[in-house]
Amino acid sequence: MSDLHGYYLEDLSVGMSASYAKTITEADVVLFAGITGDDNPVHLNEEFAAGTPFKQRIVHGMFSAGLISTVLGTRLPGPGAIYIDQQIRFKAPVLIGDTVTATATITEIDERRRRVKLETVCTVKGKVVAEGEATNMVDRKPV
Repeated sequence: MSDLHGYYLEDLSVGMSASYAKTITEADVVLFAGITGDDNPVHLNEEFAAGTPFKQRIVHGMFSAGLISTVLGTRLPGPGAIYIDQQIRFKAPVLIGDTVTATATITEIDERRRRVKLETVCTVKGKVVAEGEATNMVDRKPV
């Protein structure tokens, strides 16, 4: 793997795994709301959020999905891979100040179609907050 290109299809094997961790700040939530336009008050307004089942503001679920994208695009399969598909289930809220660890593990490789399936999991202190499966298209080694 180089800085400009991640793993090639031939270099991958089932069971390979990579992770990325980030502590979510107030600024991250505000910037994410601004970038995406998702200004749901459950993310931005403490008074509103106090009246929800969570009793406090929660981080956008898609922020965790973005951390999965970070793993896929920068670590495994890495630069050059194309993110084709993602199924995700949000299991628990993420709070400002939490450190989310996104992990992707290869579960299947389709050599003919150049597709790699990965189990994707986001955790906070070992608790699953999001889980699913992603598919990436990965380049073969140049000849």
